[in-house]
Amino acid sequence: MICKRFAWCDHAAVRHAVRLLLITWCGSSVPPPPLGAQESTWRAATPDYRWSFPRDHWAHPEYKTEWWYFTGHLVDDAAPERQFGYQFTFFRVGVVPDTLTIESDWASRHLVMGHAALTDITTGHHVFSELVYRATPLLGEFGEPGDSLVAWSRAPVGTDGRWLLRWDGEGFTFSARDDARKIAMDLRTRPDKPLIFQGPNGYSRKGDGPTAASLYYSFTRLTTTGTIEFDGRVTRVRGLSWMDKEFGSNQLDPDQAGWDWFSLQFEDERELMVYRLRDPSGATDYGLGTLIGVDGSTRFLGLHDWELEPLAEWRSPATSAAYPAAWKLTVPGADIAVVITPEVANQENVSRLIPDLFYWEGAVTVRTEAGRSIGRGYVELTGYGTRSRPAI
Repeated sequence: MICKRFAWCDHAAVRHAVRLLLITWCGSSVPPPPLGAQESTWRAATPDYRWSFPRDHWAHPEYKTEWWYFTGHLVDDAAPERQFGYQFTFFRVGVVPDTLTIESDWASRHLVMGHAALTDITTGHHVFSELVYRATPLLGEFGEPGDSLVAWSRAPVGTDGRWLLRWDGEGFTFSARDDARKIAMDLRTRPDKPLIFQGPNGYSRKGDGPTAASLYYSFTRLTTTGTIEFDGRVTRVRGLSWMDKEFGSNQLDPDQAGWDWFSLQFEDERELMVYRLRDPSGATDYGLGTLIGVDGSTRFLGLHDWELEPLAEWRSPATSAAYPAAWKLTVPGADIAVVITPEVANQENVSRLIPDLFYWEGAVTVRTEAGRSIGRGYVELTGYGTRSRPAI
């Protein structure tokens, strides 16, 4: 969901520091806009949004925050016992809601942020890469509907080339490289099922506030092929992915500290997305879900339609944050009672560019309570630890 999708730290000092860093990196003399300027003019998500595809695969600059998020499980074509998890995300982060009057190639209304991660499930090795640029013709931009290019940015500093996201008329393709981190991916996806809306008409509530919502759709089962590179070794892979697209302007209430988000793909061809938002004490503040049938039909779940019980804990050696590390998930009305466990304990993403930005994003396996494997998925955990609050 992060609204899931982890978009931005809203702490004023951190946001200002990031903008100053961007000025330094990009060599621009244009000052950042005042914090909070014209915030009220961003468009809020509403339940009567008129969807249009494929147009809505592209950017919606009238909303403050937007992301294109892919996760999946891959296997080595030549040695299927070698398995990987991956994440690829582009974020559009609005800075100024209105047209800029400054005449400068460096002036920008948005930032482009990218996150990519590879996990070698066989060895337990997890690597995270990131980038943040202002959206300008030299650094990164968001494409226009009708062009195959959805988003692009320069690769991280020290790596030639670009990160790319395209829609080719049948599915998404994307690529990322980070030579310093020794990872790369070049993947092609094709939907096995039509896209589905998360919430009625794609209106996904995140709280009781009038603007606490996003517009949200997913491709829940994507056949995936391509190559990945890990520690200098290029591997041809195939597998199954999940894609989320969300956009909105204010999705967390002030007293919400973070979220737990699950995307599960069952062997019986059903899928399940659930998320819960937490208050500072750790109690569930809000939660919703969607059960997707074999035929692509959707059943929306309220917070009381499912139960989530953490079973274990993992403490990060990098941030000291303590994350849940296994869960029992029950959906009584759908005959679902499963145990979810991480494929690798340490799948935490820790930013090197943005202070105090860290979250756990990892591949998981789904088993019956008797221990039989019946599916796989991805879990995102944000707002754990004393310094991290993912305000979006």
